[in-house]
Amino acid sequence: MQLDEADRRILRHYLAEPGLERAVLAERAGVTPATLWRRLERLREGGVIRTESAVIGWRALGYGVEVSLRFTLDKTNPRAFDEFIAAAREVPEVVTIETFLGRVDVRLTVIARDMVQYQEIYRRRILTLPHIAELEALMLIATIKDADGLPI
Repeated sequence: MQLDEADRRILRHYLAEPGLERAVLAERAGVTPATLWRRLERLREGGVIRTESAVIGWRALGYGVEVSLRFTLDKTNPRAFDEFIAAAREVPEVVTIETFLGRVDVRLTVIARDMVQYQEIYRRRILTLPHIAELEALMLIATIKDADGLPI
């Protein structure tokens, strides 16, 4: 999909402040409210805007521990990926599941209220996931940059 300068202005302001009222967004982007509505619809239909959703601040809800777990799976079983991912989906504390090509096959992001809860999740839910050949845990210390958008 081709974007013109008006689309880029709309997206820049929309990404910067997604909660803006549409009239304010239209004014800041330099378009009329009707034009804004039409362009947002076109951007949604074109797959540029995929969803409008809330981003949860887990730490504000009392989850002080975030760990990235990197797995290499035992691929001697042809269903290893599917079975691992199906089991990982059942762990409520797993908030992200990503697959990769390369040495690491899957990365899970796990949240817990504290280290005691994390150890319990790790022992009872993570280590029991099927087809694990290797596992590396990386504890999040700080998020320096977290941007979902592109430089538009």
